[in-house]
Amino acid sequence: MKYRAFGTTGFEVSEIGFGAWQLGQTGWTTTTEESAKQALHAALDTGVNLIDTAAGYGGGRSEQLVAQILAERGVKPGTGTGSDRVVVVTKTPPEPGAWPPAPHDDINDRYSPEYLRSNVDERLRNLKTDCIDVLLLHSWTRAWNRNPTAFETLAELKQAGKIHAVGVSTPEHDQNSVIDLMKSGVIDAVEVIYNIFEQEPAAELLPVAQETGTAIIVRVVLDEGVLAGRFSRDTTFPDDDVRSRYFAGDRMARAVHRTEAIKQDLAAEGAKLPDAAVQFALAEPAVSTVIVGTGNPDHARANSAISDAPQLSAGMLAKLREHAWRRAFWYGGQ
Repeated sequence: MKYRAFGTTGFEVSEIGFGAWQLGQTGWTTTTEESAKQALHAALDTGVNLIDTAAGYGGGRSEQLVAQILAERGVKPGTGTGSDRVVVVTKTPPEPGAWPPAPHDDINDRYSPEYLRSNVDERLRNLKTDCIDVLLLHSWTRAWNRNPTAFETLAELKQAGKIHAVGVSTPEHDQNSVIDLMKSGVIDAVEVIYNIFEQEPAAELLPVAQETGTAIIVRVVLDEGVLAGRFSRDTTFPDDDVRSRYFAGDRMARAVHRTEAIKQDLAAEGAKLPDAAVQFALAEPAVSTVIVGTGNPDHARANSAISDAPQLSAGMLAKLREHAWRRAFWYGGQ
């Protein structure tokens, strides 16, 4: 496993991170809690030292299980140094309302000081720690960039020693909404969607991250699984699985059609699609870590092995950039 600097936070994190949504057992019908727990153990065994969770993953259940598993291994969140420290990233959602927040929402109605303080205390209890390594706001609207008062409260919580680093998990339809926050220096980290299909962050967000020393966590690197190459045009999911909405209508067929074209290009170097998808993201120097949702130990070990695999050639990276898909917020409707 290779490690990278996590922005200017002082953390050293594994190139491959662990996405712990499956631990919460909400939205994923193909993974059991037990297999997800085994997957986390396997990931940690291979050198993974960054875990991504959230308040919304099972109503805190994912956080609680992360803390339980780390305790079983003698690890306390918020402690340790260098690559021996397990960095736990968690997320606070806005108070109930439109998701993502609407442009006319008042930031103090969605991220009030009282709410943030209470929610952070809940995160601390679930993770059984005195200090959260990385606390991200789970959504945002650029309408708040002119008066981002939520970060004044989070700065106070950092000063109080309850949080080490803060940031934002970008809204899917407007990831560039956080660029002004990065430039202003009020955030330490950004979790962003970046993959072979979704390449917009390479235009400005990733270069700004390098300029400002903002840590970058890449999420949805396999585009909810289709870039793992295991779906067919006829693949479907139960209604309570998040992928049933993501791939609604004819989206699965269109996505699989495009992955088949990528496979043809990769054949020239004998590269596997999921490996290449992760390596594509890691090829960006601004990227600190790539989190991959992992439902079983075999997948965890395969994901970690990508860090030590031969890198894609410059020519192959150029070919993969040609597969960018300008679909915008394509799963917001049919």
